[in-house]
Amino acid sequence: MKVLTSIKAYVLRMWRSVYFKYAVVCILGVLLVGFLDDNSLWNHFKNIQRIEELEREKGEYNADFQRDQAQIKELQKNPKAMEKIARERYYMKADDEDIFVLSDDERDAKPLETNERVE
Repeated sequence: MKVLTSIKAYVLRMWRSVYFKYAVVCILGVLLVGFLDDNSLWNHFKNIQRIEELEREKGEYNADFQRDQAQIKELQKNPKAMEKIARERYYMKADDEDIFVLSDDERDAKPLETNERVE
């Protein structure tokens, strides 16, 4: 019982201490700034990761853009290249030729239907 009263007295003394109040306020401030605020450190690190991801996407899009620009220049210089793309992608043809599209798709073979009944 004596121990409990001494602990209680110590806690009350700490509670009334000015330094304890400053420590509590500092700890709450660090928690608020570090985790709970919109501009917290946690959100800051998430934003850094998002920026890195967007930079990577930007690089990919720039590479696609450069490839497309090179293809546009090639099409402007060489009319045969435009004809090749028109034939390959859009199945366009000249007046005197036929186009046969061969597919590699595998289809399920259906059995032939007959009029005979198997008993």
